Amino acid sequence: MAARILGAAALVLLTISIACAQAADAEPGDAKNWRSTSSDGDAASGRSGSITTTSARVSAGPGTLPNDHGQVWREYDISPYTSRLTTPARPQQAIIDRVLQETGYEAWHSEPLGILSATSKTLRVYHTPKMQAIVADLVDRFVTSEAENLTFSLRVLTLDHPNWRRQAQPLLTSVPVRTAGVSAWVLEKENAAMLLAELKRRSDYREHSSPHLMVNNGQSSFVSTGRPRTYLREVELTAGVWPGYKVNSGQIDEGLTLEFAPLLSTDGRSIDSVIKCDIDQVEKMVPVTIDVPSQASPRQTTQIEVPQLVHYRFQERFRWPVDQVLLVDFGMVAVPVPIEGATLIESLLPLGNAGRRANLLVFIETRGRSAPAAEVAREPRTATKSYHGRY
Repeated sequence: MAARILGAAALVLLTISIACAQAADAEPGDAKNWRSTSSDGDAASGRSGSITTTSARVSAGPGTLPNDHGQVWREYDISPYTSRLTTPARPQQAIIDRVLQETGYEAWHSEPLGILSATSKTLRVYHTPKMQAIVADLVDRFVTSEAENLTFSLRVLTLDHPNWRRQAQPLLTSVPVRTAGVSAWVLEKENAAMLLAELKRRSDYREHSSPHLMVNNGQSSFVSTGRPRTYLREVELTAGVWPGYKVNSGQIDEGLTLEFAPLLSTDGRSIDSVIKCDIDQVEKMVPVTIDVPSQASPRQTTQIEVPQLVHYRFQERFRWPVDQVLLVDFGMVAVPVPIEGATLIESLLPLGNAGRRANLLVFIETRGRSAPAAEVAREPRTATKSYHGRY
């Protein structure tokens, strides 16, 4: 009898031990959250805080934002900036982009926890006080009315040879550039005007943009010049249809795209801008002969083309005084086509500029604030190029 009592007691203790071990493995408050069955999940889907997973362990969390690094919540009123812009559709995205450029993408997707979100009226930020100070400075630069509708002179030009530097060197003050092969300088406005006048006298001078561009502070504007190039891309056999095949064509857009996104400093004395330059050129088409035999012509062949492409990509950030001119020399790069100001023969021949290189220069000058819209409407305006923005 005593043996039976001891055995029953041991069984009860074993059962209690197993139950305690299972309870210890489960985290407090998670009993209803881990791996619900399909019926339980359907029933719990309407209850607040319930989580259904199939593999990963997911919990509802503590219910508060972690602030182990002293993070604080701030809401910035950006309506003074967004309300004065009719385009693009989401002007607040420019503020988000600039914050990410200034602070780095990783700062918002690693430790410490950070939140960056914007509506058309409010920028919401959760981060450390140091990061909040950076964001506050950037927001001030956007909402300031001093930068409303700044006007810039943006000249994009090419020369066949970079020997212009020999005479211009005394006028140039170098600024740092990280990209290999690219140089940049600032000039006094009077010196920049003299240099442009000298360059225009050269026979190899080609300009690729309208000289005047109205830019909203913080928003991106684009200067584009180029054209589509079609080529014989591939052969498709068509049995039963003469001549037994067809050649499908492809298209490549070649040319230059320059992106300019200026941001005025809070004191209105300097411009901070991200400049991007993309150039695509078809250097040449490599012909390839393809056999396309048919019953009528067993040795029939046709030809396709494989494009030999040149891609140039540049992106850097510059800061220079408002009362000076920024000059960026991209070096000897692929010539953007079509060449404006070229002769009639150069414009008509699609391969006339293939594989050419030229010295690409960009002059950026601040012209001050534009006139109010009502005053501009009274003045006759000539047709100008349209510059379409993109994110």
